[in-house]
Amino acid sequence: MPYRQPSPEGAPVRAVRRAVARPTSPTLVVDRVLIEDAPPPALLWGRRRVLLLNATFEALTALPLRRAIVLVVCGKADVVHGDSAGLVLHSAERSVVVPSVIRLRTYVRVPYRARVPMTRAALMHRDHYRCAYCGGRAETIDHVVPRSRGGGHCWENCVACCARCNHRKADRLLCELGWGLRVVPRIPAGRHWRLLAAVPEADPQWLPYLGEQVA
Repeated sequence: MPYRQPSPEGAPVRAVRRAVARPTSPTLVVDRVLIEDAPPPALLWGRRRVLLLNATFEALTALPLRRAIVLVVCGKADVVHGDSAGLVLHSAERSVVVPSVIRLRTYVRVPYRARVPMTRAALMHRDHYRCAYCGGRAETIDHVVPRSRGGGHCWENCVACCARCNHRKADRLLCELGWGLRVVPRIPAGRHWRLLAAVPEADPQWLPYLGEQVA
């Protein structure tokens, strides 16, 4: 468990966490890592993701922060973009910038998968978090042709939708309401969409590597 030094309200958080990483190389031991001016350690280590690029700068996946640090310290990856707030991890022997984007030093071959899995996160990115019916802020997903009336759960039949339109539409067809779609739903193209399918929110520093359509 981390030990948090008491500090007055509003003062920067200083936390000390003891962590031992077990990479393939026996030389890496990160001990008594000091995180200065950082969010609570559980938030920093548990939820934070780092974009991993291939040696060709192609987006591969989003790694947990701890795994990304191991790759950097082992010399298998380099930091391309550091944390926007300038957070730094300190050990007894070295300091490492908390990364947002890292790049592998050696190219890895990735098998091509044609179809992008449809998840809530990826669909919201595709529709830019806008309701397909009214253009307002989307909060949920709607089936254009309701499943109760034979509609499928697929990219071409699912759209981002606000709660109000979702409630008004219910299980009716668009022609019955006199509604139309702002944009025809399509399957997104590009390997980076497989990554977005698993990441609810992308760091702004990732966008140049994820294609113009998600910027």
